[in-house]
Amino acid sequence: MCGIVGLFLKNPKLENTLGSLLKPMLTEMTERGPDSAGFAVYGPKARKNHIKLTILATETVDWPTISSDIERLLAKNIDYYERADHAVFIVPGEEAKIRKFLNVRHPALHITSAGRQLEVFKQTGLPTIVSSRLGLGEMIGSHAIGHTRMATESGISPMHSHPFSAAQDFCLVHNGSLSNHNGVRATLRRVGIIFDSDNDTEVAARYIAHRMSLGRSLQDALTDSLDALDGFYTFAIGSKDGFAVMRDSIAAKPAVLGETADWVAMASEYRALAALPGIETAQLWEPKPATVYSWSHERMAEAA
Repeated sequence: MCGIVGLFLKNPKLENTLGSLLKPMLTEMTERGPDSAGFAVYGPKARKNHIKLTILATETVDWPTISSDIERLLAKNIDYYERADHAVFIVPGEEAKIRKFLNVRHPALHITSAGRQLEVFKQTGLPTIVSSRLGLGEMIGSHAIGHTRMATESGISPMHSHPFSAAQDFCLVHNGSLSNHNGVRATLRRVGIIFDSDNDTEVAARYIAHRMSLGRSLQDALTDSLDALDGFYTFAIGSKDGFAVMRDSIAAKPAVLGETADWVAMASEYRALAALPGIETAQLWEPKPATVYSWSHERMAEAA
């Protein structure tokens, strides 16, 4: 079943409250997905020529030792901070080099996301417990998406949980199921794309990211996916500058959007939006089938 939520802050004055606004939204979706939860936060940018690598430890690790190993690999000093079984490393690029090194030397570590802003965290357990363990309520940023999972097509583990990040500052959550994900996965593997799980949502994320790597815009890549991905689904997507929502052409999976002068929000059910400030005057609607809805800070600045 699963539940998805998203929040895009149009008003920069609210960025200090992003996590505290998203946490109750995610908790409201518990009945739709009690197995695990995850969220992607677009927070403050890493300094120039640096990226954030968010790393999940699938067993107990010594983060200072990991940091020292990466410093020796890069021959440069790095910074990092911990959040429960995750750590966010701020490194001077070289994502591929670090990925290869961790795969060989530290196989218990998994990079959940990379980018100047994006940080992805996910764990098994009830959404309220997961978000409290990882400190969601204190996080700041401009936009975020989240997911509560009821596992149906793959195992219950952090590796199988959403969000899935398939490129720098790009991630996706999904409510629904894809019927042809094995075929699409095989096609993508033939062009060199590597998968971390057998989850169908990862296939959607990597398909859309691959289309964007070929020069397609996010809007065009999502439109492409309507033909390439069979099934019933609602996607919520985060990118470095914004947020997008799309349902399949049948639109059997529930979704609601809301917008005020201060924010845009989406969820699988209205109750996840009900506590947002200004909800009483928000424009509310059900997104249409096979239609891309997107917002970006760049377009807002151009319109100002």
